[in-house]
This record gives sequence, C-alpha cells and structure tokens, in this order.
Amino acid sequence: MKNIETGAVGSAQLTVSDNELASNVGSGSLDVFATPVMIMLMEKAACSCLADHLEGDETTVGTEMNVKHTSATPPYMKVTAEAVLTAVNGREFTFRVTASDEKGPIGEGEHKRFLVYGEKFTAKTKAKLD
Repeated sequence: MKNIETGAVGSAQLTVSDNELASNVGSGSLDVFATPVMIMLMEKAACSCLADHLEGDETTVGTEMNVKHTSATPPYMKVTAEAVLTAVNGREFTFRVTASDEKGPIGEGEHKRFLVYGEKFTAKTKAKLD
C-alpha cells in the first residue's frame, strides 16, 4: 500500500430513488432514505479515500460501523457522504463519516476498514463451503 496520511478525505453521493427508500429495502415502512443505504454510502466514501493508495491485489473490507441517522431525507433529494481518515494502525483504517442531504446533516459516526488481499480473502471465504 502506498503511504496515506490521516486527514485524507473521500466522498460519495447519490440521488434518493425508490430503490433507496426504507419501505423498499426492508428497514421500515416509510418512503424515506433508508439507514442501511446511508451506511453503504459512508462505506463507499471510505473506499474512495483509500482507492488511489491500494496496490496489486489489495483491497479493504469493512469491519466496524457505529453511526447515528439523525434526520430523514425524502425521495429525489441528493445525499453526500464524506469519510475523513482519522487513524492508521497497521492494516486497520479508522474514519470519521458524515452524511448530508441538500438541507443539512443527516448522519455521523465512525467506520473501520481492514486491508486484505483479494484472492487470499476470497479463497478463505469460499473454503467455508467445503
């Protein structure tokens, strides 16, 4: 992995469609932006923060997510997630993650990812089927 410093930033965004509503992903009955989708967007932002620093078969996997979803977002509004790298401990990366819609903050928390080697990780996972 190429050197990466704390303070590095990544982001991801989407416009809320019917596919991202709590009523359609199984996380509630209302037509509002689903918490699991917000978490996915936060992870995507963290991945984008690291993407240019990975080499060869390196990738990262999410290992911990601790977030609050603090405000509802209606359909068709844009949501942006941001991840700021706050700590590097060997192959573990810690991020401060936030999400906002067009009217302001909707979520915040901490996310951890771990560096793995894709082929080896996949082989180990598939071995569970034996």
